Amino acid sequence: MNQDNQMLENKTEFKGNKHFNVLLSLLRDRQSFLEEIRQEIRLQSKTNSLLVSSSIFFAIYGAIVGASHGWMQALTSAIKLPAFYLLSLMICFPTLFFFNVLFGSRSSLQQHFVVLLTAVSVISVLLFSFAPVALFFLITTPDSYQFFKILNVLIFGVTGSFGVKFLYDGMQLLSQQDEVGKGTRTTILRSWLLLYGFVGMQLGWFLRPFFGAPDTKFELFRAVQGNFYLDIVAAVSEILGFK
Repeated sequence: MNQDNQMLENKTEFKGNKHFNVLLSLLRDRQSFLEEIRQEIRLQSKTNSLLVSSSIFFAIYGAIVGASHGWMQALTSAIKLPAFYLLSLMICFPTLFFFNVLFGSRSSLQQHFVVLLTAVSVISVLLFSFAPVALFFLITTPDSYQFFKILNVLIFGVTGSFGVKFLYDGMQLLSQQDEVGKGTRTTILRSWLLLYGFVGMQLGWFLRPFFGAPDTKFELFRAVQGNFYLDIVAAVSEILGFK
């Protein structure tokens, strides 16, 4: 019985290590990783591992962000943040794929999806690397809600820009051998990245709160009013003493 339990634990640990090893291989040698995607090597395994590992990293960071309002917000933000990134991807993915196919891409649906997933995974790792910084300011500035919110918006912006750069390079490599319509696909990709950003900001506004304003009761979702940009302007104004 003990041997069976030990074997089960080892198997679970092996699967966990396997997921993170796939992510590490992406970070250590992204050129080879993307080349394997182009050659359709172990696409399903890559998809599963990147989904699992990125969701864990997003959940950890979401929990830290939500902890500024208590354990209930921490729990819901740990669920919302992975959902936010994956839903943004799913909403915009068909547009990129079908436009690419229309203008000469021969890459498969799964190849496109895995490349996009690599970018999301890179963002999750970078957010996780900022987790100690976010936690430090959460602990040392407990009464500075607007500062903590702006800090995290900046972190999301920085990590997102690296993810976009990674995605752009990956899509260029994926379509390297499809010369027909290559210039048009590059233009489509640039336009799609803008679309992805706008969809992401709107979806994030729809799924809020992630932080939870102080002196308010816990809310799973908040009424849709205003917009992301006005909220950031108001937060900066309050920090600078204009409000």
